[in-house]
Amino acid sequence: MIRDDSKAIVQAALKDASPDEAVKRALDKINLTEVDKLIMVAIGKAAWQMAYAANNYLGHRIDDGIVITKYEHSKGDIANIKIYEAGHPVPDENTLKATQEALNLTENLSEKDAVLFLVSGGGSALFEKPLIPLDELKDITNQLLKKGCDITETNTIRKRLSDVKGGKFALKCKPAKVYAIVLSDILGDPLDMIASGPAYPDSSSVQDALNIVKKYDLNLSENVLTLLQKETPKELDNVDSIITGSVRQLCLSAEKTAKALGYKPIILTDCLNCEAREAGSFLSSVAKYYQQSQESLAFILGGETLVHVTGHGKGGRNQELALAAAEVLSTCHNSAIFSVGSDGTDGPTDAAGGYVDNDSLLKLQSQGINPWEILKNNDAYTALKAIDGLIMTGPTGTNVNDLTVLLIKR
Repeated sequence: MIRDDSKAIVQAALKDASPDEAVKRALDKINLTEVDKLIMVAIGKAAWQMAYAANNYLGHRIDDGIVITKYEHSKGDIANIKIYEAGHPVPDENTLKATQEALNLTENLSEKDAVLFLVSGGGSALFEKPLIPLDELKDITNQLLKKGCDITETNTIRKRLSDVKGGKFALKCKPAKVYAIVLSDILGDPLDMIASGPAYPDSSSVQDALNIVKKYDLNLSENVLTLLQKETPKELDNVDSIITGSVRQLCLSAEKTAKALGYKPIILTDCLNCEAREAGSFLSSVAKYYQQSQESLAFILGGETLVHVTGHGKGGRNQELALAAAEVLSTCHNSAIFSVGSDGTDGPTDAAGGYVDNDSLLKLQSQGINPWEILKNNDAYTALKAIDGLIMTGPTGTNVNDLTVLLIKR
């Protein structure tokens, strides 16, 4: 069954994307023998899993630490480590409280001390000490999300409104050394943009920020506009950074599993970056073109699509991508498209993503559901739930973008 093949590919890819081994490999490259006090700070949707792996590897070597992750992403206690859950994708009071606790742990350190800084996607919302009122920051964050800003544009704005982003956290840790282990969730792995780069020099400029304001016609106060014109740190001499894990691993795992299942795998890109609906429409047209193929094919894409929110429904980018493919896919034989977020949560939902096949449109229509009307209201979750098209994994402990696959089974 093509649905079973989809499940197998998702499960194998998420297992391979686990940060445990990646964190251990990174720690093998770090010499902590001459460090007096070691403080661990883990931020992001994969923070708990990364901290758990580091704690198992280093044991009692960690003197104190904190995990700041998304609600329901903690999997239990970690010895001697404080665990906070906070708001994502919009920061909340718990975000501020947890961030201040992290700053308390890392203040007054000496040059013989070190900070082990574990960073994963989602850290921009989860690690924050705003320079403006929280409600105003929430409003700006929501504007950026609804306008369809990509993650680099969003973080360019966030950095200038924060006292910890854009390299500022590393400055606060001085004279202690910061060892940053980074799980990348941004295409191309730009260290200054992942979690808004709390421990990396900022490559964006004031002009970049102002261009984004103009491009998306953001509604900002005079105070915010003033902050956007203040430059961020461009040099840091107390940080070593190691990138471990990215969307490429997801694609390679999918390729391996698809091949084992009898498909000819084709990785189209690991830099997918367009409207979710456009990606779904494109893939369904690929399925239609290859209907005469005599061999089973698996077209694999990694990256992160965008959604312009115009409605009031429930959904996420991966669910929209899948639903947008349903109509054309209905004209294809034994074909399926699925898209899944590696962190296990797609948008503000409990689903990791969505699945459709050549029977999905008929199932929707039999329940009086018009997929394009649903998409106008950004309500893909409701439609896919009605036809058992949601992919449910629960929080995975990692976050390295999304995996999208078209399967044509022969």
